[in-house]
Amino acid sequence: MAKHAEHDRARDPHPVSGQGDPHPASPLPELTGKRAVLVASTGGHLAQLVQLVTRLDLHEDPLWITFEHPQSLSLLRGCRVAYVPYVASRDYAGLARVLPRVRSILRHEEFEVCVSTGAAIALAALPQARLMGREAHYIESVSRFDGPSFSGRALARIPGVHLYTQHAAWADKNWSYRFSVLQSYEPYEVGPSWTPDRPKVFVTLGTIRPFRFDALVDRLLSVLPHEAEVVWQVGETSRDDLPGTVITTMPTEEFDRFVTESDVVVSHSGVGSTLRILELGKSPVLVPRRAARGEHIDDHQAQVAERLSSLGLVTTAEVPELTMEHLLAAHSTAVTSPPLK
Repeated sequence: MAKHAEHDRARDPHPVSGQGDPHPASPLPELTGKRAVLVASTGGHLAQLVQLVTRLDLHEDPLWITFEHPQSLSLLRGCRVAYVPYVASRDYAGLARVLPRVRSILRHEEFEVCVSTGAAIALAALPQARLMGREAHYIESVSRFDGPSFSGRALARIPGVHLYTQHAAWADKNWSYRFSVLQSYEPYEVGPSWTPDRPKVFVTLGTIRPFRFDALVDRLLSVLPHEAEVVWQVGETSRDDLPGTVITTMPTEEFDRFVTESDVVVSHSGVGSTLRILELGKSPVLVPRRAARGEHIDDHQAQVAERLSSLGLVTTAEVPELTMEHLLAAHSTAVTSPPLK
């Protein structure tokens, strides 16, 4: 197996994938035993691929391609990783800059299949894999409820790319439905709402660049009691007026600790943050970012919040509607989930 200077292997006896017994119900049995390159942007795309790949019986020790970020450093500890420069959604110049790096990584790697959950980085890797005569599999994000993303639509034009949706409602002859990460979670009630004197609140705004989420911050400052103990993961939303503990980004282990120790979690409706919160057994309050306020490229977060709310897994509210009642409602629900990876 070829080695790369950009590969990073931490010393951890339990890497997240490519180890252990095969899953008895692999959703993609055609990948069984194959040497793989696994590609995903950090955030929800990486979180989904980490969860899904544990169900695949791939050849041991696959290579991951992603961005260097506290999330990837935590989730992929012990794995072979090739880090590439960050590419934002629909950043065509950034995509062009990263293409030679991705091409070089693939040419030096012995692999049979390339698997990606997006986003823009999938456009750099999967077409290159097909040009090299390798299999390419694209799994659309669970956040796409009505149809494929821009990356998905672009990859659908590449001959030979296998396409998968996580929603049966829009599966067709081109997009196959095999599984959904949402199948792993179920809500249950844990008793009446609480009324603590000093609620512990963890707020995570997401880390997608270059988008801020000041509207949610301003609303929470007007809603939360002065006695609340608040931890903020602000990402791009840097502020100097926040009470409590303020952290820009954090590794998964620290994120997990703050979620677990909190009375309630308030989060943007990003898939990565939400899945991790659900895995930890918490039902969060989800507040979607809105494109009209310049908080994201589109309004898919509203669909995420609406769908998860319909399943009883979360409480959701738009920014102007958010009240303490939403936080109290979320506290009264817990979630069963698969074992943490």
